[in-house]
Amino acid sequence: MAISKWNLDTAHSNVDFSVKHMMVSKVKGSFNDFSADIVVDPTDLTTGNISFTIDVASIDTRNEDRDNHLRSADFFEVEKYPNLTFTSTNIEKKGEDQYAVTGDVSLHGVKKPETFTVTFEGLAKDPMSGAEKAGFSVEGKIKRSDYGLTWNAALETGGVLVGDDIKVTMEIQVGREA
Repeated sequence: MAISKWNLDTAHSNVDFSVKHMMVSKVKGSFNDFSADIVVDPTDLTTGNISFTIDVASIDTRNEDRDNHLRSADFFEVEKYPNLTFTSTNIEKKGEDQYAVTGDVSLHGVKKPETFTVTFEGLAKDPMSGAEKAGFSVEGKIKRSDYGLTWNAALETGGVLVGDDIKVTMEIQVGREA
């Protein structure tokens, strides 16, 4: 298969995260608005180019007060830094259908290289549109303190309110016209 441009199918994709809360549980959330520029051979990502843009204000943890706090200057400061971006710089095949995708993450005014594990889930023809579809699963972890996101509160029992490690998971479906 040749390298070509693929369009993100946002109706069948999601960008999720989880973070430790009070050292005893995890809070999960999603970003609802995101876009991508994907030029790849889905069966061999190594020569492709991938970039993502996430509208940080679209954060959704199913709690309006928490979401508003996360949008504030204590965390994302969305009025000053509205987007999280990722641009691939190196893609290395790690196994059958699995890749290490390294790129520059820009968040909260800081740009830093990060590596995510991407699994190619397969190709299919959409029976409704006839378009060719490809699916990918993405997993990774970033430290919020690396991006200046350091707000926290100490707990009486020791530890902190919000963990530093953010687990990122994405399910991505892309398509190209038949």
